[in-house]
Amino acid sequence: MKMWMRAAAMGLVLGAAAAPMALAQTAPAGAGDAVFRATTLNVAAYGETKIAPDMATINLGVMTEAATAQEAMAANAARMNQVMAALKKGGIAAKDIQTSQLSLEPQYHYEQNQPPRLTGYRATNQVTVTVRDLTKLGQAVDAVVSAGANQVGGINFGLVDPTAAENAAREQAVKALAAKADLYARATGHRVLRLVTLSEGGSFSPPPPVPMMAMSARYKEADTAVSPGEVKVRVDVSGVYELTR
Repeated sequence: MKMWMRAAAMGLVLGAAAAPMALAQTAPAGAGDAVFRATTLNVAAYGETKIAPDMATINLGVMTEAATAQEAMAANAARMNQVMAALKKGGIAAKDIQTSQLSLEPQYHYEQNQPPRLTGYRATNQVTVTVRDLTKLGQAVDAVVSAGANQVGGINFGLVDPTAAENAAREQAVKALAAKADLYARATGHRVLRLVTLSEGGSFSPPPPVPMMAMSARYKEADTAVSPGEVKVRVDVSGVYELTR
C-alpha cells in the first residue's frame, strides 16, 4: 500500500511539471514578435516646389509725438485716417486691413544723477495690410507714405491657396522616399516588400521679409519697385518599409 501511494504522488508531480512545458510549446507568438522577425527600414525624405506668390502682407503705420497725450493721439488719428483713405482708394478692401498695434507711451529725458523728465508722448498706430494684386503693391506703398505713413515694416509674400503647390510637393516627397528605400534595400542585399507606415510633416517656406530700411531707401523714387520672386512649399515625409531577401 505504501509503495502504491508513493508512485501516485510521483505521478502527480511529474504531471504538474509537464503541463507548463506543453503550454509554452503551443502558445502563439505575440504580435510584437513579428516586428523582430521582419527586416524593416525607416527613412525620411522631402519634396519642394517653387511658385510665384499671388499675395503679400505689409506692416505700416503712423507714429506721432506731442507735448500731451491728447495732442499725440489726435495728430496720429488724423494722419492714420489719411492713410486708411489712401489704402481704400488703392483698391484694398476693409477686410484686408487689420490693426496690429495701437499704443501711447510717455517720453522721458534722462540725465545722470537727475530724475527722469517728461518731455511728451508718442502715439503709434500700425496695421497689417493684405495686398491681393501684386501689380499694385508698389503704388500702394507710395500712396500710404504720401498720405502720412512713417512706419513701414517688412513685406511677406505668400499664396492665397497653397493646396496645388503642397500636393505637388507631396508627390515629389513620396517619390524621393521610395527611391531612397530602394537604394538602401539594394545596398544591403534586400528588396522592398511593402510600405508599412507613411507620415507627413509639412512646412511652408516664404522668402524673408524685405526689411524696412531697404524699402525706405526706395521711397525717394517715383515708383517703389517690388520684386515678389518665388515662394517655396516644402513637405516632409517619413516611412517604414518591410524588406525581404
